[in-house]
Amino acid sequence: MTAPHAAPPNPAPSPPPGLDGLADQLLGWMKWGVIFAGLVGLLICAIMLILGRRNRSATAYEGLVGSAWILGGLGLASVAALIVGAFQL
Repeated sequence: MTAPHAAPPNPAPSPPPGLDGLADQLLGWMKWGVIFAGLVGLLICAIMLILGRRNRSATAYEGLVGSAWILGGLGLASVAALIVGAFQL
């Protein structure tokens, strides 16, 4: 008969004292930056699509590909907390 193994301690994540407000502020600034950069990027890609419509197909193509990358980045940013939380077994 073997003795039961003790489970290692698994405390919940907690911020260092006094840094929770700073962490929230930094995350808020980064979220705002992602939204701002995504909006500017999509507007630039839209302009590239409009200007590249006639005789500048490479510009339109780059605008289309760029918008796909921007949408991918915005999607990743929107689920970032869920992805990080998935690794918190």
